[in-house]
Amino acid sequence: MKAPRLLALILARGGSKRLPGKNVRPLAGKPLIAWSIDAARACPAIADVVVSTDDEAIAEVARAHGARVPFLRPPALAADDSTSADAALHALDFLREHEGANFDAVILLEPTSPLRASTDLPGVADLLARRWDETDAVVTVGRVQLEQPAVMKRMDADGRLAPWTEPAPPDVAWFPYGVAYAVKTEALQRHRTFYPPRVLGYTIERWQNYEVDDLFDFLCVEAVMQHFKGRLP
Repeated sequence: MKAPRLLALILARGGSKRLPGKNVRPLAGKPLIAWSIDAARACPAIADVVVSTDDEAIAEVARAHGARVPFLRPPALAADDSTSADAALHALDFLREHEGANFDAVILLEPTSPLRASTDLPGVADLLARRWDETDAVVTVGRVQLEQPAVMKRMDADGRLAPWTEPAPPDVAWFPYGVAYAVKTEALQRHRTFYPPRVLGYTIERWQNYEVDDLFDFLCVEAVMQHFKGRLP
């Protein structure tokens, strides 16, 4: 088939509780969300870059950095129990109904995972296109380092340790990070998840294995940015 038409979608709610204002918090010279916008705009495979937010301040920052914000997300889709899949489906429906725009797949970029190599989004898009007939999604994953399930323990009320799982699991585990979740539109509509039955993993490097949920996470990401002097590989 011809190259799929891809929508880069960045979901950014206002009202973060553990790190207020994190999506627009300055990181290495620009707002946190701008790192995801710039990565999406630099990827030739992506046809459009849209930010879905319920917060006008975030929308203004996103527009200033080159993303489109054609709507504000309804409050019902910006609650604590709202899912990324529901927000993505809302965005696809809006773009189709109001702009006549259709996309073969969505690449979700979490603004809280700004540590993207320049090859990541093109690589995810290429993997999805090359294996289109045999997969429904591609998710970026990082190798779990110290906290492998094989060595983790449970502790009972008396402080006694026991294996976390029995029998012991395989030696290597992989954790999904928000660098990119790419899913076919049809699969997203059918399964309402970014993890449909057929999913491929796209591996990322150790220095990328961070998600900004609180101040400690932010400081770790900031340290990585400082190491690379704000110019990621």
